[in-house]
Amino acid sequence: MMSNMPPFVFDHSNPKPKVNNHHPDYRHPLYIGTWKRSIPGRDDDFARDDMDEPHLKRKHALLLKHPQITKLYGTELSTFYIATLINIIQLGLAFYFGHTPVHWSIYLLTAYFIGGTATGMVGVIIHEACHNLVTGSSVVDRMIGLYTNIVLPVPISQSFRRYHIEHHTWQGVEGMDPDLPLEWEKNLIRGNAFKKILWILIYPVMYVVRGLVMQQDRGHKPNKWEIINVVFSIAMDIIIVKTCGYKGLAYLFLSLWFGYSLHPGAAHFIQEHYTFDDGQETYSYYGVLNVPFMNIGYHNEHHDFQKIPWTKLPLLRSLATEYYDTLAYHTSWLLVHWKFITQPTMGPQSRVVRDYTTFKQGRALIRKIRDFNEKK
Repeated sequence: MMSNMPPFVFDHSNPKPKVNNHHPDYRHPLYIGTWKRSIPGRDDDFARDDMDEPHLKRKHALLLKHPQITKLYGTELSTFYIATLINIIQLGLAFYFGHTPVHWSIYLLTAYFIGGTATGMVGVIIHEACHNLVTGSSVVDRMIGLYTNIVLPVPISQSFRRYHIEHHTWQGVEGMDPDLPLEWEKNLIRGNAFKKILWILIYPVMYVVRGLVMQQDRGHKPNKWEIINVVFSIAMDIIIVKTCGYKGLAYLFLSLWFGYSLHPGAAHFIQEHYTFDDGQETYSYYGVLNVPFMNIGYHNEHHDFQKIPWTKLPLLRSLATEYYDTLAYHTSWLLVHWKFITQPTMGPQSRVVRDYTTFKQGRALIRKIRDFNEKK
């Protein structure tokens, strides 16, 4: 615990699963590592793990004990209807502000509270679509991603799909996980509160920059769908300017900026993988804001089971409380931002990494784990 008011809790009333010391992976069954989190001012780099990411193996452990979890796999078409409602609201407000003189305070407050919240929900919908959890069809869900991208004046959905899947595949692997902060981020900002505020304020830009840097480093070129996304977004922006004016388009830009920076809903970017505790690299959030933000806080659950749509993630947790409630989890996104900013022991370097060889060696235990389970 970092202070007398921790940003996360454990459910100590829920007994942890029994540890089997003979298991091929010493982290079984919760898959908590032995590494110590990186502290700015004390450590120069990210924390370093000696195994692969924990989610695939915890998935196998959960399925052995709760095979009924597979019944939660599927899609959620209501996600498309929510996207439609958000498009109507955001485009309607863009039209209103583009044609109606209002005080600047009303403009900014609306962009923050309504537009920022809508933008955060758009991010969740694009996230669901990138996992094909809306219709189950890769092509249709890509198109739903484009459709949802209309109220974001920059092309996000298809690049996010590409890099988010890579994040799941290579979580924490140096040079392969696009979610990891760049060298300058961790070296410049450290635990300085003011710099962390500025860093969070430019987070929408950094999310794009990291992908571009990785794309350049690995010699990747934009794929067909990313090019389509760029052309589609430019066309939509032109239509919005002609219909709503530049002030309407600016409202959508402000909504994007607010929604992905210093906004309660944007705290999930910090909540998910920034290490508030030793040995645990992914954290869930269980709080009331999961309602408007479509359960995006259930991040351990999502990483463990990527085939489960957002509507059923709470059911997954309730089926396996002995696992999820004994991991550290957050209960307030406001506290996530507050603790991250004000605690000098937290910063962009508060992540855990592993090299490619370590990752592959850890993954190689999968076969031994299967043999172990068959012998039980």
